[in-house]
Amino acid sequence: MTRMGTARTVPHHIAIVMDGNGRWATKRFLPRVAGHKKGLDALRACVRHCGDLGVKVLTVFAFSSENWNRPADEVSGLMELLAAALSREVPQLQAEGVRIHFVGDRSALSDKVRTGLAQAEALTAGNHRLVFNVCFNYGGRWDMTQAAAQLAARGEAITELSLSRAMALAHVPDPDLIIRTGGELRMSNFLLWQAAYSELYFSDKLWPEFDAAAIDKAIADYGRRERRFGRTSDQVAPTAPRTTRKAA
Repeated sequence: MTRMGTARTVPHHIAIVMDGNGRWATKRFLPRVAGHKKGLDALRACVRHCGDLGVKVLTVFAFSSENWNRPADEVSGLMELLAAALSREVPQLQAEGVRIHFVGDRSALSDKVRTGLAQAEALTAGNHRLVFNVCFNYGGRWDMTQAAAQLAARGEAITELSLSRAMALAHVPDPDLIIRTGGELRMSNFLLWQAAYSELYFSDKLWPEFDAAAIDKAIADYGRRERRFGRTSDQVAPTAPRTTRKAA
């Protein structure tokens, strides 16, 4: 999936910074938590659409390690929304063949939430249609720090390969395409290690408005790009197949 201009180039792994829930609610004179609830609807549709398209890994930024600095009522609302989503959404994801991984520092979460995360992962562990990574209380710097700490504790040398294997997303390949909604043009501490060669796509749409058509548009843009990974265009250009003469 590295060629440019193919009719339907579907990324193996899509990652999304789901930005704009609060602004969507504010524009409608609603509490910010209402925007997060609407954003959950958009996420539900996104997971289903990505599965239908043949995307194999979807990673979303649900709650960053910096989001604890938001107003207390918003943080509390997000925690309640997570707990409700675990009980309501996980059975449906299980039925659709989605395997869930929660990625991030769980030490700051309540026992109830940690138990819910573990149960959701266990329930869906045998699914293979789509790996769905939910980054919750996650930060790219945290990820690199915890990986290095793991290696130091085991007395292992810190190399690019050993760090990659200790990262929180070591169970999936790096994202091919990273989408950010909401009009902001930054990474915000998301997948800093894994994004080394990801294609970036920014949309002005607020996350609750990012529908199937918007996903298709991002994937179409990705399909027009040439992914060189440090090589030249000539090196990655498709070559005509060689014909070999069979021995008589």
